Amino acid sequence: MDVLRKLADKLIGLSAFFGSVGLILVVLVILADVIGRFFNAPLLGARDVFEMTMVIVVFGGMALCDRQGGHIAMDLFERYYPPRINRWIDALSAALGAVLFLAIAWMVYESAKLSVMLNISTNLLDLPKAWFQWCLSALAVITAFAMIVRSLELFLGKEDVRNPTGVL
Repeated sequence: MDVLRKLADKLIGLSAFFGSVGLILVVLVILADVIGRFFNAPLLGARDVFEMTMVIVVFGGMALCDRQGGHIAMDLFERYYPPRINRWIDALSAALGAVLFLAIAWMVYESAKLSVMLNISTNLLDLPKAWFQWCLSALAVITAFAMIVRSLELFLGKEDVRNPTGVL
């Protein structure tokens, strides 16, 4: 299990790295576009780069968000349940999240196959849309893998990576 946790943490770091690079690229593109607009020469294709890179930014941060417990959680009844029940609920929630992210990955991958077949690309820069769809699929699989590892850890009674103190 420790090997899976180390692998998941490495993949989470890789995913967050891609998201960070995407965020830096988006900021630079917006900065260049705003400065260009001031001089009446906007950056050609800024919208194409922005839209496609935001996919990487959003899905690049998903695994890290889950690792740090940043996803939305409804804890209305948590204080009424014993810690063991709360742990099982967390484990089932992580497993369900993994299923959802795998479904997203598959659907986007299938869409990428259509994009390749139909040669779909961005409007101005003619960037192939499939590249970004493959990236989204890979990042969604990484998030699903991290959620599966967390779910297994919770089912096996290991310490919750989101709550290392063990206090609920």
